[in-house]
Amino acid sequence: MAKLMLGFPKGSLEQSTVDMFAKAGYKVSISSRSYYPTIDDPEIECMLIRAQEMSKYVEEGILDCGLTGYDWIQENGSDVYEAAELVYGKVGRNPLRWVLAVPEDSPIQCAKDLEGKRISTEAVGMTKRYLAKHGVNATVDFSWGATEVKPPKFADAIVEITETGSSLRANKLRIVDTLCISTTRFIANKKAMEDPEKKRKIENIALLLKAVLAAEGKYGLMLNVPKEKLDEIIAKLPALEHPTVSQLSDPAWVAVNTIVTEHVARELIPELKRLGAKGIVEYPLTKIVE
Repeated sequence: MAKLMLGFPKGSLEQSTVDMFAKAGYKVSISSRSYYPTIDDPEIECMLIRAQEMSKYVEEGILDCGLTGYDWIQENGSDVYEAAELVYGKVGRNPLRWVLAVPEDSPIQCAKDLEGKRISTEAVGMTKRYLAKHGVNATVDFSWGATEVKPPKFADAIVEITETGSSLRANKLRIVDTLCISTTRFIANKKAMEDPEKKRKIENIALLLKAVLAAEGKYGLMLNVPKEKLDEIIAKLPALEHPTVSQLSDPAWVAVNTIVTEHVARELIPELKRLGAKGIVEYPLTKIVE
């Protein structure tokens, strides 16, 4: 097949995306002087593209697929196929929010109070749609960065992206409203999805990336259990579905396999030992295919 053109998000998502692909089985190397990362799959060619522009190039077919935020798909009005929703970011694993924020002492309390005001944002289209929905006339300026410092001298309010709100609070801003909740999406060109080979490749990548995120913070747990204690021990075990139980060569013992979170494991392992389990092994997981 022709090589799959894959867009990697340049900027805040860049390193976390490379790390996620590594766990999915793809080694990606990015040079500081090149916009063409290398990947150890001869069927894929990568390009570094800003997340803000990704959906436009995927929609136009310049890229077959790429990773970007739901917010930028909406901002650009792009008609693309969504192969997967991937909740990850630069730091945490929480969705990002585009919020309307104003100085702490501002009289603005709701959208209607923006009438005749000036708003600074990188998401101009999103902000204008928000104002139109509320029947408000206001000036919307595109911000080239450092948006949090614009109020009150250069703007009455801002629309900015945040995960925790800490940067807004540090700049003495308070949140008035949320315009959009955004997560990362793995998107594809609709014509590329009509090509059987590209479709297969895109769906394979989507499956592996989702499996990586599903495995985060989870560990496999193996233990040997005396049969007379099996019901009691299984009652203590969380699992995706049901623990796997296998007969050992000794008819009085069985092996149990399950999946637990890190915080559960630290409390659970000593309890399992007290209940008679032996040979308890905890091991990291890289993928869980659900």
